[in-house]
Amino acid sequence: MKKIDHSKLKATPETEDFSGKYTDENFISKHLVNNYFNSVQKLLRKINNVTSAHEIGCGEGRSTIRLNKMISNLTASEYVEELVLKAKENNPDLDIFQESVYELKNNDSSIEMVFLLEVLEHLDYPEIALKEIKRVSKEYLIIGVPREPLWRFLNMCRFKYLKSFGNTPGHLNHWSKKSLIKLVEKKFGKVIAVESPIPWTIVLAKKSQT
Repeated sequence: MKKIDHSKLKATPETEDFSGKYTDENFISKHLVNNYFNSVQKLLRKINNVTSAHEIGCGEGRSTIRLNKMISNLTASEYVEELVLKAKENNPDLDIFQESVYELKNNDSSIEMVFLLEVLEHLDYPEIALKEIKRVSKEYLIIGVPREPLWRFLNMCRFKYLKSFGNTPGHLNHWSKKSLIKLVEKKFGKVIAVESPIPWTIVLAKKSQT
């Protein structure tokens, strides 16, 4: 696998605010985030007997709090050391550690369910990340990304990031539902269910053996 030089990546997660959507008290924002996690739960109901799960790129661990209510034996990881500490504070009962999505610490086929929620759009090498996730996953992946071009359109409607045509700072990649499914099926496995809570796409995929 290609060795990633983290010092040369365009992605700068240590400078981004990943907690804003979880701490925003605006009714609409809270409604959208609740719909997002309701969709994740719907996807989880489509599979049975998952005994281990791992969230990659958990940030401050606010999404981890939600996932921990849905599934047992959850662990989580984050690349930015400062965010790892915050994630541990927010989830004191969970094993949370530092790792890069390009160099995961788990053994091959050791995790039944991997979560990658609102991470892929920030990565310089999304295909390499999915290849590494496939290595550690035993069976399933739930991945969520902003749905484009809807995401940028909604940003522009609220007069955000107009100079970059609504692109959120830090978003290096942009996927429609169709293009996300194509990417996941190319690099991980068969997409078996899709949820489309505005303004995201979330897919459940089963690992291929090839």
